[in-house]
Amino acid sequence: MKNFIEEVTWRGMLHDVMPGTEEHLMEQMRVAYVGIDPTADSLHIGHLVGVMMLKHFQLSGHKPLALVGGATGMIGDPSGKSSERNLLDETSLRHNQEAIKGQLARFLDFTSNESNAAELVNNYDWMKEFSFLDFIRDVGKHITVNYMMAKDSVKKRLTGETSEGMSFTEFTYQLVQGFDFLHLYRAKQCTLQMGGSDQWGNITTGTELVRRMEGGKAYALTCPLITKADGTKFGKSEGGNIWLDADRTSPYKFYQYWLNTSDVDAEKYIKIFTFLDKETIEKLIAEHNEAPHLRVLQKRLAEEITVMVHSKEDLDNAIAASNAFFSPSMDDLKKLDEKTFLEVFEGVPHAEVAMADVESGLDMIAALAAKTNFLASNSDARRELKQNAVSLNKEKVAESYMISPKDLINNKFLLLQKGKKNYYVIKVK
Repeated sequence: MKNFIEEVTWRGMLHDVMPGTEEHLMEQMRVAYVGIDPTADSLHIGHLVGVMMLKHFQLSGHKPLALVGGATGMIGDPSGKSSERNLLDETSLRHNQEAIKGQLARFLDFTSNESNAAELVNNYDWMKEFSFLDFIRDVGKHITVNYMMAKDSVKKRLTGETSEGMSFTEFTYQLVQGFDFLHLYRAKQCTLQMGGSDQWGNITTGTELVRRMEGGKAYALTCPLITKADGTKFGKSEGGNIWLDADRTSPYKFYQYWLNTSDVDAEKYIKIFTFLDKETIEKLIAEHNEAPHLRVLQKRLAEEITVMVHSKEDLDNAIAASNAFFSPSMDDLKKLDEKTFLEVFEGVPHAEVAMADVESGLDMIAALAAKTNFLASNSDARRELKQNAVSLNKEKVAESYMISPKDLINNKFLLLQKGKKNYYVIKVK
């Protein structure tokens, strides 16, 4: 048995914990769960803290349960929200559950023969047969409205300036989540629920139900909500969420997200989002502080988490794509598939020209000006070419050069460059 509380504390993953939790976990193998919202068929990196908590719990010798909120997903958790969200039907929830389980299997061991093998549970399975009358009679009577109103998640929604109030459906959320804890306490001997710090109120409602209905002792533990040093939201990019699904967020973009973290954030994230031990991390931080420009922390963080979520092959491809942009040779760029090529040059100005123009021979003046507007005029194009400032596919070219199909990258792209930093992509159709 490892000391789980000690492990998550040094990693900066502990926010609140109920007194007695550490002693309870050190006595014997325990069971804990984290709830996951199944509103999409992929997890995003905002979910990763809870998943890492479950993995550390399993590595400490305990049994983790990942609860997919099929029932609670039909209601909508008011915690941290300013408005009610869209609700899902059962078919969508089942599809999302299966997709999420596949992603969780990259972290948690569901197939072990050991007693602490992970399990996936869905609260819809035990809530779907529960009638409304049964619920308010058997569960609702044990928790007072005063108790529920005192929760921060409820008070903020009722008193917020932009809030339109809270529906009865959302008001009952904490009771439904509390019953989940009670059910798992009864069925799986689960004595600990973990979640983000905004879940404290919902989790403690569960511990209260266990106490009042079973006379038992259950525990609560939360991790901090992850923030970025610059105040922007963690897990978001210009394109929205950073997903674990490669079709939603490519391994290249995933790798780039972590590679571009600030020094302050990288020092925090490498403790939370990797399984590197304390000694290794302290050495990496010291090495990084000696030469921050080498970005040792960011590189190791991006490598570890990309392999964990995707694969070593995906990491190698992401690194090759990253290097391709700066490489003086075209070899790496030619190896990229179309999607990755466009991602590498995302934000770079581009234009389209017809394949017929290239097949008949496209002169450099037209490629730089009339056909693309990369440069303002033909005279600008001539001047830059005479000054040997223009490259085609990273090779310097003269005014007399004629572009032909043999110059195409992946039979589709041409890469123009003026000076060192001004890139332009031509897509040939």
